[in-house]
Amino acid sequence: MIVLEIVAIILLIYLCSNVVYLLFFSLAGKFNKKKTFQEREPEVSFCIMIPAYKANKVIVNTVAENLQQHYPKELYEIFVIADGFDVVTLQELKKYDVNVIEVSFANSTKAKAINKAFEQIEAVYDYVVLLDEDNIMEQKFLQKLNNRLVSNVQIIQAHRVALNADTSFALLDAVSEEINNYIFRKGHVSVGLSSALIGSGIAAGFNFFKDIMSSVDAVSGFDKELELKILHRRIKIHYLEDAFVFDEKVRTGAVFQNQRRRWLAAQFYYLRRFFFSGCVHLFHGNFDYVDKLFQFLLFPRVLLLGTLTALTVLLYSIGWQYYGAYALILVVLNCAALIIAIPQKYVNAKTAKALLMLPKAFLLFFSNLFKLKGANKKFIHTPHGKKEGN
Repeated sequence: MIVLEIVAIILLIYLCSNVVYLLFFSLAGKFNKKKTFQEREPEVSFCIMIPAYKANKVIVNTVAENLQQHYPKELYEIFVIADGFDVVTLQELKKYDVNVIEVSFANSTKAKAINKAFEQIEAVYDYVVLLDEDNIMEQKFLQKLNNRLVSNVQIIQAHRVALNADTSFALLDAVSEEINNYIFRKGHVSVGLSSALIGSGIAAGFNFFKDIMSSVDAVSGFDKELELKILHRRIKIHYLEDAFVFDEKVRTGAVFQNQRRRWLAAQFYYLRRFFFSGCVHLFHGNFDYVDKLFQFLLFPRVLLLGTLTALTVLLYSIGWQYYGAYALILVVLNCAALIIAIPQKYVNAKTAKALLMLPKAFLLFFSNLFKLKGANKKFIHTPHGKKEGN
């Protein structure tokens, strides 16, 4: 019994650290006022890079939408890095004013596609904008970047938001994205730490990005390795909250499970790979780097909420009311942290209905814990399909 009690105490302490972390940065986000930057004449040139794997269903629409920028056409070009495209799609892309770089690999990865493209793209641009195959920039996106990009700003994460919320899982995914934006970007920036990267909606200095990408060889979790290498150099990652990139959200439980399996495998992989270097950086005062590695120690939020709830019920059922009360307090504080971070537009009956899918999402996520073997050694593609308009 004493051993079980010790295990319960250790587990509660670990879960408490998760909740305190989320609550702290959620509250910190309340003190970060959205910044607007003075309108500047267009002068920054952009290379918009879209690495796309078998994206035949969405890439033409993505290109067409992203050519509608309210920004001088001579100051930006779109490069589609086409991996596994069919002939029809390639022919269709030729109708648009874009550059298509065809690539093919025995084992495809996003990092390989980007580095291959850099071999062909001339360094005549100031910045790279990295998008996913389904991403659509708001029409003033490049102008907002132009207004923000001043000296010493080497990399910025834009505000990625949901393009669709047409199923319960898509809506949950949309809400999850905004919670991430609030806690790991807005909240972090408010206390002087770097914003977290997402993997798209990124603007980075052309030469800087090309140099740092040359050392990235991630199979999965491309954004995590990129972020660690940037923070290793003590380069601050900025967040531009009012520059929006629309991103397609997953619609089904199967796609949700597959995507989260990839994310979870990458999280564990990079924790193991960089843990000891994080200890070294702690003693050298590189708190951005240490903070990122601590994030890898955190439970994914769905697992955290489900585990806390299940643990509370278990502790009360076996008569451990004291520990049960402690766990219940953590459930309440965890919910408070998440509620603070949810935008007002998602506080409605539709979201409440979608929350009924949380138990299923928890079970899908939990089952992934037993399916991680080999997940980080192969590219797991998230399929994209029909999209709603902006």
